[in-house]
Amino acid sequence: MVLTNADQKRVIMHRRGFLQGLSAAALANSHAFGQQSATPATSPDSGVDAKTLLKVTGAGELRGEMLYRKLGRTGETVSAIGLGGSHIAKPEVSEEIAIRIIHEAIDRGLTFMDNSWDYNEGRSERRMGKALSEDGYRNKAFLMTKIDARTKDLAMGQINTSLQRLQTDHIDLLQHHEVLRFDDPDRIFAEGGSMEAVLEARKAGKVRYIGFTGHKDPHIHLYMLEVAAKHGFTFDTVQMPLNVMDAHFRSFAQLVLPKLVQQNIGVLGMKSMGAGIILKSNTAKPEECLRYALTLPTSVVITGIDKPEVLEQAFQVAKSFQPMNDEQLAALLSKTQQIALTGHYELFKTTSHFDETARHPDWLGSDTPAVQQLAPMLPG
Repeated sequence: MVLTNADQKRVIMHRRGFLQGLSAAALANSHAFGQQSATPATSPDSGVDAKTLLKVTGAGELRGEMLYRKLGRTGETVSAIGLGGSHIAKPEVSEEIAIRIIHEAIDRGLTFMDNSWDYNEGRSERRMGKALSEDGYRNKAFLMTKIDARTKDLAMGQINTSLQRLQTDHIDLLQHHEVLRFDDPDRIFAEGGSMEAVLEARKAGKVRYIGFTGHKDPHIHLYMLEVAAKHGFTFDTVQMPLNVMDAHFRSFAQLVLPKLVQQNIGVLGMKSMGAGIILKSNTAKPEECLRYALTLPTSVVITGIDKPEVLEQAFQVAKSFQPMNDEQLAALLSKTQQIALTGHYELFKTTSHFDETARHPDWLGSDTPAVQQLAPMLPG
């Protein structure tokens, strides 16, 4: 893959360290939240200086087999490992196995449940809903799901559909999903946009907290935060890729993470293994990928769990977790540097392979009335 001029500039910026522009106040806040920037040790072989990465100062609170961390400023305490909703409805995973995995995860202390309106044509939400409806499991879980709509009417429909599938009267955390385009923030916050539906749902008690997700480019995340601020709104959570490749290429850890720490917004890390694709690079093991993401100031690291042995792996990492020190971070980043620079193993950044809304633009809805008034769509 040939690097574009824009990507080459990003690589150079990463090597110089993105945190040069971070204010002293932001760093002071990061200490206040129990996080700090890594200190001196670096690897001469790594293009990313480990000291430019924020990391936790403590593992979290270990209770039984699971670590727990604060979810930003919400006051909630959640499991540091989250169960990914997409994997529980993969074609090769039976409903019986999926429900068994969810029950065992909760029984052992994993409370954070990830899902989305669009996962597996609704099967993921239906399976999770069935699992949580049994034996009081809903009361033990912190339930998150996502919607794709960008218009108020479509968003309200997706919210209500998710509530029905999940067999619950409220969603603990609802997130605007796949904020991948620079026009997404403007559409979400526009008059008649999906944020209006989400805020109404929160007022009605259907939603407790609000966040957004995206996996394409950290600059789009930054723009979403900027647009939210202009509307006087602060998100409770932000979900983004945090993995051993990300530090080198279009880095959410370098660009977005400091902003979230500064504002005490809950950090949800995803794609720690890139849906298994990062593991194909043979540069990091699953346990190292999870440890790396947990070492960053994440509230939750969401990971796909489709087998009992994968669930066991997650608990083993949680039970034994200690933050990676600077030398360990530098060594791991050194191993991943060269193959990470093109984004080859982060397909969610460089291709549309993981972009469900690219395949289903109708999920987003039409242009806002203001846009249609200015530029009516031409026939055909």
